Amino acid sequence: MKIWKMNEDKWISSDPRTQKLVLRFWVKGFPKQFFISTGLGDTKRNRNIVRLKRDAIATDIALNRFDSSLKSYQFRAVKDEPTMTINKLKYNYNLLELWNKFTDFQETQLEQTTILSKYVYITKYCKRLPTLSLEEASNIRDWLVKYSSIYNARLMLDSFDHCCRWAVNSRLIEDNPFEKLTLSKPKIKVQEDDWKAFTLEQRDIIIDAFEKHSLYSNYAALVKFLFFTGCRPGEAFALSWDDISADCCRISFNKSCNKYKILKSTKNNRKRVFPTVKGSRLQELLLNLRANKKSGLIFESKSGLPITSDLFKPVWTGYSSKKSGKTYYYIGVVRELATQGLVPYLKPYATRHTFATWAIAQGVSVEKVALWIGDTVETVLRFYCHPNVVEAECPDF
Repeated sequence: MKIWKMNEDKWISSDPRTQKLVLRFWVKGFPKQFFISTGLGDTKRNRNIVRLKRDAIATDIALNRFDSSLKSYQFRAVKDEPTMTINKLKYNYNLLELWNKFTDFQETQLEQTTILSKYVYITKYCKRLPTLSLEEASNIRDWLVKYSSIYNARLMLDSFDHCCRWAVNSRLIEDNPFEKLTLSKPKIKVQEDDWKAFTLEQRDIIIDAFEKHSLYSNYAALVKFLFFTGCRPGEAFALSWDDISADCCRISFNKSCNKYKILKSTKNNRKRVFPTVKGSRLQELLLNLRANKKSGLIFESKSGLPITSDLFKPVWTGYSSKKSGKTYYYIGVVRELATQGLVPYLKPYATRHTFATWAIAQGVSVEKVALWIGDTVETVLRFYCHPNVVEAECPDF
């Protein structure tokens, strides 16, 4: 191929019809002449522009990388193919990414127990969803309704709605795709036994059974304490000797312990002091416990570990375990008494109901009982008064 001087306009000419500069050239191995329209008028400046393109083509030919389609040498976009439209996603985050940001924010606002029990669960569940695209929020709703329980579906959708409302306020997304996708609250069938209390005779039978039990007698003190104070089980689990006055007549309830062994504030964040008189069974119980242990938690398992609901429930109710392909059932103290017809089976929380019910039956005001157990008067009247265990007759009026 003939080499030209760089100041020569080899290949470059002006189209007589349009007065625009064009490139015409031959390349060895190709049967036809190549033609490129520049769309530029024949001026000195434009010729310099076209020369640069010409030199680039010559270099590609010399290096055996010539583009015979000429697309890479055009002076403007080639319109021989339709431009593809790219569908840009409406949201910059998917559901899991947004939920992780929301969880990080909530960790500064909520108890760690809430994060562990609810937010971590939802994070794991997100990975089971058929899609994480916020654009497909309705598909996520439909999948949850079809393949999950109504309770779980409602929990997920309410949580996603809360997350997206936060994201809108934080300007991470423009709108909330779950705003109208939440489910109405189902009617909960209240289990009647959840709101019952033991009679005083039944209470004493339970205490006696724990004291005499070959495996669980060490839990007798805890059971007595729950019946004598009406405190929540988690509050008893967290109680230390620093919370007890020197004479064991004042008990400060200011924290709770959950199944993760994490201390947190009481359920309604109310600190309270529970009073007991000298000579009472409650004071005697605490004095005996203090005589054997001077510091640390008041109630511990046999092995010296903190008691949690996961440890206490099997003792009260029972549990099952599998070994060598067989399932073995172990009955708890109260469940065993119930099978014998000595007491009805009620959950551990019934100790709280029992205390409140009988305190009121003995003439203690509702206001005082509410103060002692750390609840409102309305809650005590609604849930903790059980006329079914208190014998009373309506006066003649």
